[in-house]
Amino acid sequence: MKTVSDATAMGGHSHVFLGTGHEKNERKTWGVIALCGVMMVVEIIGGNLFGSLALVADGLHMSTHAGAMLIAALAYTYARRHAGDSRFVFGTGKLGDLAGFSSAIVLAMIALLIGYEAVSRFLSPVPIHFREAIPIAIVGLLVNIVSAWMLSGGDHHTHGHGHGHAHGDAGDHPGHDHEGEGKRLITATGSADLSIFEEGVPPHFRLIFSEPESARVLSLVTLRPDGQRHVFSFEDRGDYWESREEIPEPHAFRAVVRLADGEHEVVFEEQAHDRHEEPGLASAALRDNSIRSAYVHVIADAVVSILAITGLVLARTFGWLWMDPLAGIVGALVIANWSYGLLRDTGGVLLDMSPDPILAEKLRNTVESDGDQLIDLHLWRLGPGHLGAVVSVVTRKPRDASFYRAALSRFKPLSHVTVEVTRAAA
Repeated sequence: MKTVSDATAMGGHSHVFLGTGHEKNERKTWGVIALCGVMMVVEIIGGNLFGSLALVADGLHMSTHAGAMLIAALAYTYARRHAGDSRFVFGTGKLGDLAGFSSAIVLAMIALLIGYEAVSRFLSPVPIHFREAIPIAIVGLLVNIVSAWMLSGGDHHTHGHGHGHAHGDAGDHPGHDHEGEGKRLITATGSADLSIFEEGVPPHFRLIFSEPESARVLSLVTLRPDGQRHVFSFEDRGDYWESREEIPEPHAFRAVVRLADGEHEVVFEEQAHDRHEEPGLASAALRDNSIRSAYVHVIADAVVSILAITGLVLARTFGWLWMDPLAGIVGALVIANWSYGLLRDTGGVLLDMSPDPILAEKLRNTVESDGDQLIDLHLWRLGPGHLGAVVSVVTRKPRDASFYRAALSRFKPLSHVTVEVTRAAA
């Protein structure tokens, strides 16, 4: 038995696996730090000048969030400056996840601190200076709203576009549509439905005839807006005819189908869909956890400010002094929940958990679609939107690593792939 190995970065040998919005997110985070820093200094100096303990306390509270966001900002800067450093075997894309993990720990500590203080207030109530506390909470909320706006823009969420194709099981009739609608051809003996089939395998054309006994596909030619022309041959699969050649991306073209009765023309167009419809674009692989951690800190502080304002107003209006510590407990629980989610997600990335089981299954189906056997598959995240994979294949056919790299190249998130090919004994 002979083993052929090959390692490559899909589309090149670069090991820069930073997110697409890395520099923009870096600027946003530094901007929010500057805003929080100015607010922190003003509150601490003002509190000391005017003898307001509440103002000083809020300034110190603001410093904890500024410090947590500083972790994210420094991670962005370091990752960018050392992106090409050969000491980082798979680049610096995970620094954002490390920063997010650290920020999640800070969030958990803040939740514990708020919870402890709230319980202490329940057991030993203290006088509340409403005239100072309420305006400070409102100013803090406004700062958090501005900070959230500065950090917004979709980079920490899951947005994007993809394309859908006809789906179905390989042994069944395929879906009769591309982008949800089939392309119906009216023939001399009836009709035929043309679709692009893509379900765990590279995309191919499929034709289902209403009168299969008299059907025959001579060829299909695609004409793209940029002038590219591709010719496809077909073979009879029994219930349908399928193209022998894979359809290259993008799937936007005019298709001229030659049947026994003449030529038929249809048009395929790409449309925008949710990222989850495109193979391998799960949110876990795309998410920038560094900007996400900064955003969670800001939102957590805003939630605490809203709860504090509500508790203070009710306490002042109705004399319910217990509302203030109750609001603190609720805020602590909310922050603890967000901290847990951030710890879980970033910890999974740092421990190289498989980020997309659906993509892993699609990779398996692609490799094994023609009788080969996938004996080992490792899939992990290298950075936002970048995945690495190790693929080990056993085959009886004269194929090398480049064959499987070409088959896997349609999965856009795969940025670095190692392929091992073992020849099975005859």
